[in-house]
Amino acid sequence: MTVGGIGEVCASVGASKGRKMTTKTCDAIVIGGGPGGYVCAIRLAQLGQNVVCVEKEEVGGVCLNWGCIPSKALISTAHAWERTRAGAAMGIRTEGATLDAGAMQDWKNGIVKKLTGGIRQLFKANKVQLVMGTARVVGPTAVEVTLPDGSKEQYEAGKAIVVATGATTIEIPSLPFDGKQVIRPREAVGLREVPKRLCVIGGGVIGMELGTVFHKLGSELTIVEALPQLLTGIDPECTQVVERKLTRSGAKVMKSAKALGYEKQSDGSLLLKVQVGDKTETVACDTLLVSVGMRPNGKGVGLVEVGVKVDERGFVPTDAEGRTNVPTIFAIGDVSSMPMLAHKASKEGEVVAEVIAGRKAAKDWTAIPGAIFTEPEIGSAGLTADQAKERGYEVAVGKFPFAALGKAMAIGETDGFVKVVTDKKTRRILGVHIVGPSATDLISEGMLAIEMGAVADDLALTMHPHPTLGEAMMEAAAHSLGHAIHMMNR
Repeated sequence: MTVGGIGEVCASVGASKGRKMTTKTCDAIVIGGGPGGYVCAIRLAQLGQNVVCVEKEEVGGVCLNWGCIPSKALISTAHAWERTRAGAAMGIRTEGATLDAGAMQDWKNGIVKKLTGGIRQLFKANKVQLVMGTARVVGPTAVEVTLPDGSKEQYEAGKAIVVATGATTIEIPSLPFDGKQVIRPREAVGLREVPKRLCVIGGGVIGMELGTVFHKLGSELTIVEALPQLLTGIDPECTQVVERKLTRSGAKVMKSAKALGYEKQSDGSLLLKVQVGDKTETVACDTLLVSVGMRPNGKGVGLVEVGVKVDERGFVPTDAEGRTNVPTIFAIGDVSSMPMLAHKASKEGEVVAEVIAGRKAAKDWTAIPGAIFTEPEIGSAGLTADQAKERGYEVAVGKFPFAALGKAMAIGETDGFVKVVTDKKTRRILGVHIVGPSATDLISEGMLAIEMGAVADDLALTMHPHPTLGEAMMEAAAHSLGHAIHMMNR
């Protein structure tokens, strides 16, 4: 029998030498059903390949099950709740409104179930065989799968193995997870009660997003970040807007601070010790969310044993085609390289599928967009002004604030701006950085401009509909050229 009633795509070829199991053959085996793996498997099948995808938990991986999608559902709820409470200025009075965190979780879980079910249906429609179990690479084209009941199956790939095993949340030795009060993001997105006092260790994307959610829903929030800047690597002017809004709303931000450990108090709360410079401070909280990054799952899956290079961090280096140093083994997504982003993994999955199917393809993109769902949102693509200067460009920067934009005023969200970074000599767009309403949607226009090698004139002269948030992109590009209409030029 095959999974979900789909046609047989692997054929039994007899007992493997020395093993009490049959070996099944197919064209390609994809290990991991996350946003890289499932996309790769489907594209391979579309290209006429017989494909097996092995997943040990649930299709959709981190992204669909406890990462991107669940967190965005909670962010949407928190934003709606905040708007409800602040609606009086717009003439909307909602006295007596209450939040049902349990119902919020049920709604979120329904979205996850629908999306993961959709992937299973896509697998079925495209004749991808899904095998639920834990895979281990045992040869250049061989994979052993331990099924949930403990039995094992052997698979032989005629063409390639694709490793899409993702990454795992990093645990700090002094703050071991207990799943109840000291939690990972995985538990955080499932909380059915809003913590009274929440302390987030790590001011990166995940910590900032989830911390903001629960702060909006009523948690007293403290963020502890070891580095001097929140959201390290993002345009500092963008992160400053987010930090200012957080602190104005009552959150406490501790930067250049190191969490040392905690003591449990008699009332069940936690007292966190934090080192700031040469001083030690304490933070009282009820829940500790530890979010200091993810570690790639390159080790422990048999790669080293079959000769695949895995670096000291657990990343599996690949070339432009996604191929490792073992020609028949590919790696995509979080396990292959930074940045750890779902859309990067998916695009790599498509590239690798094309290569395995015999087509010409490569990872030749100019930039990888970033989307951060803080308050306000941040969207980024390409180089920051400082990065461009470091690379030797003479830089021109254009900015347009949402505070000067009619649509932003009309929706009551005026924090932030659009920034366009260009090469002053050629006017070519090097980077676009947005902090403000719908920044994560608006950044796609900037990303397209960078990929197509557009110049600032292309954005400035393109007619944008009025009134929309996208007009800020047009005005920022015009500002970089010195002829913005709705603000003073340099």
